[in-house]
Amino acid sequence: MDISNMQPANFIESIIIEDLKSDKHGGRVVTRFPPEPNGYLHIGHAKSICLNFGLAEKFNGTCHLRFDDTDPAKEELEYVEAIKRDVKWLGFDWGDKLYHAADYFEQLYDYAIELIEKGLAYVDDLSAEEIREYRGTLTEPGKNSPYRERSIEENLDLFKRMRAGEFPDGSRVLRAKIDMTSPNMNMRDPVLYRIKRMHHHRTGDDWCIYPMYDFTHPISDALEGITHSICTLEFEDHRPLYDWVLENVSVPCRPQQIEFARLNLSYTITSKRRLLRLVELGYVTGWDDPRLATIAGIRRRGYTPEAVRDLCERVGVAKNNSLVDMAMLEHCVRDDLNKRAPRAMAVLRPLRVVIENYPEDKVEELEAVNNPEDASMGSRKVPLSRVIYIEQEDFMEDPPRRYRRLAPGREVRLRYGYVIKCEDVIKDENGQVVELRCTYDPDTLGGSTPDGRKVRGIVHWVSARHAVKAEVRLYDRLFTIENPADAEDYVSYVNPNSLEVLKDCMLEPSLAQAAPGSFYQFERQGYFCVDTVDSKPDSLVFNRIVALRDTWAKIQQRQG
Repeated sequence: MDISNMQPANFIESIIIEDLKSDKHGGRVVTRFPPEPNGYLHIGHAKSICLNFGLAEKFNGTCHLRFDDTDPAKEELEYVEAIKRDVKWLGFDWGDKLYHAADYFEQLYDYAIELIEKGLAYVDDLSAEEIREYRGTLTEPGKNSPYRERSIEENLDLFKRMRAGEFPDGSRVLRAKIDMTSPNMNMRDPVLYRIKRMHHHRTGDDWCIYPMYDFTHPISDALEGITHSICTLEFEDHRPLYDWVLENVSVPCRPQQIEFARLNLSYTITSKRRLLRLVELGYVTGWDDPRLATIAGIRRRGYTPEAVRDLCERVGVAKNNSLVDMAMLEHCVRDDLNKRAPRAMAVLRPLRVVIENYPEDKVEELEAVNNPEDASMGSRKVPLSRVIYIEQEDFMEDPPRRYRRLAPGREVRLRYGYVIKCEDVIKDENGQVVELRCTYDPDTLGGSTPDGRKVRGIVHWVSARHAVKAEVRLYDRLFTIENPADAEDYVSYVNPNSLEVLKDCMLEPSLAQAAPGSFYQFERQGYFCVDTVDSKPDSLVFNRIVALRDTWAKIQQRQG
């Protein structure tokens, strides 16, 4: 590829272009996405996926999907399969480049032996609490373990016996011998291996010692020939250890670690540990709850992969962490769905309307546009009969002066239909409005009125005889504060009104066969998706993806 005139979109692309010009990696660009299968991926991972696979696509390279499966205490096969689904949903394919760190256990063990033989690693008998005490603080240096000066022979013997299962869990660890006075805490003789008798989803019971991430990750990168190891900023302080490992073992190549700012969204959290707690405590229904910022959750809610990729593109690649307004993601969703979503009419809180002068046995098929943004989507027929439903909020007995919907003695136009006038209001024994009696003007079809009178209000509606009943779930922000990630007691800020379930919604008949995962714009309501878990042909469930109001677009207009 010709890179001579290529303009970098961010600082990582600048590094890659310079590396290609200098032939640093033999003209290769190999990236990787290395998730730990200890939970479901979230929106922050989506940015990393888009970046790593996107860089490989742009520079004619390859991107590996590698599972960092070195801790059997937290990892499950369920998470492995979920991660694969998420990556594919975003539109990326790893081809034959699927790897597992667990497949390198034997090689990692050999590299650990190499460090011991070089006098750069030792077996330590200190407990986990004692190791923390000896480690020091940010302002005080650590101190050497009393076991630090064991001989190479003794360390080799003990480490091999650790592998053989001779010692109890937690009784010994293998540590790198670096510098207990280093200002970087990660360099104060970090633990490389621990004893942990647990069944591994991939290697079974073959191992009772498992390598730590900071030892596994650089070696895995090197074994796979990774050229640019793209990480989020929290790994910046780990880079000296990443480089130290690669400098001191005989790996086949030297990848370069580069850090970028992760994607943080307002009113949500992107910590797998905290997400798991929300699931376990029952604040949400599971990892795929549509209120969560997990990829499974936003997919079930109805967000599109195109919108997520658009968000990642808009946010860009930076060196400083920041909080992205949730409204920006919602804007990307609206921008995508506005062009593609078929329109439909749905009454979420029905109010019965009887059109008294409309013949009881008459049904008209009115022409309705499927999407005004795309004429190629054509139109559909919507049935009109004597009894219809409108939204409760589209009627007021005593409206304010500029109210443009239905009220006693006032007129509105039915979407795609006639002008109707409210003649009478029926109430129940509690004084609640339960029905309106109206008349229609048969000469007002098509948007005109024969006498030229202006009817400004337009309401959507559904024919009662033809209506499809459905459950509709209205989602709001999961948290009541903008940045719950900063709150220690974040669960206390869970929004008690984050979900409202409407049971008896009335939809136009064209939605009767709506397939799970399909999306629509309910006119005047927002964008909705058929739930992929709970919706059934005889029991439809729709999730509100996002409302119609676009606050982010208004912010952009003001800033422009």
